[in-house]
Amino acid sequence: MTDLLSPSDIWADISAVRNQSPLVHSITNFVVMNLNANVLLAAGASPVMAHAHEEVQAMAGIAQSLVLNIGTLEPYWIESMRLALLTASQRGIPTVLDPVGAGATAYRNASIELLLNTASPTVIRGNGSEIMSVAGANVQTRGVDSGAAANDALGSARALVGRTSGVVCVSGATDHIVDSQRWALLANGHPWMTKITGVGCSATALIGAFCAVQPDAWRATVSAMALMGVVGEVAAEKAVVRKQGVGSMQVLMLDELQLLDQATFEARLKMEFKPW
Repeated sequence: MTDLLSPSDIWADISAVRNQSPLVHSITNFVVMNLNANVLLAAGASPVMAHAHEEVQAMAGIAQSLVLNIGTLEPYWIESMRLALLTASQRGIPTVLDPVGAGATAYRNASIELLLNTASPTVIRGNGSEIMSVAGANVQTRGVDSGAAANDALGSARALVGRTSGVVCVSGATDHIVDSQRWALLANGHPWMTKITGVGCSATALIGAFCAVQPDAWRATVSAMALMGVVGEVAAEKAVVRKQGVGSMQVLMLDELQLLDQATFEARLKMEFKPW
């Protein structure tokens, strides 16, 4: 099939994030908050982490995108997300939902449903189990880990696209990014990325930054996930050469987000498109 997106197109989006420094409002979880903020900063974006009911709507009112992550959910935070989502939807700014641990508990599922009924997110990103659960499939989620491969969730991804009219990203060894007409596959990354808490959540935050500068949400999601995959791959290889482990790799990922050059990115990118 004819390529829908070139490596240079993606690099243009990476450059746009670096040059425009979009303000990304994140209501995320305690475990990943620091890494998410540092990933956004290293990529060139401007993060703000605010969840107080008294200011969350005002913050969503000045941000260029909104990212919601339910990893450490509780009633207060879910209400914060609902209020921010209402404001973002009214303003027409992009919203990204990470349904962390979907399927693990009834409360988690009910919270996701509340948000989906408040307003349809522009993008939903999750692992195979999470996407299947959000779409209503009976699947076992192991805490926040996936019990299903990304390939298994494609039917559920299609169903979610039909419900939200947005973009769905199923992350895994190969990432699948789909909307109503397009399907991209990205095969960069490294197994060590699964050993660092918050890498997936940080990818979601990056999608928020890219959606803020690229109006085509599918393209923005492909660009963000492509950057995260290449960065993880390069960082892991450098850590191995230096006889270091995943702790050092996390720092190297931040370095690569800031310093990665176009030639390295385009030479490494593993992207293909399939009929959808």
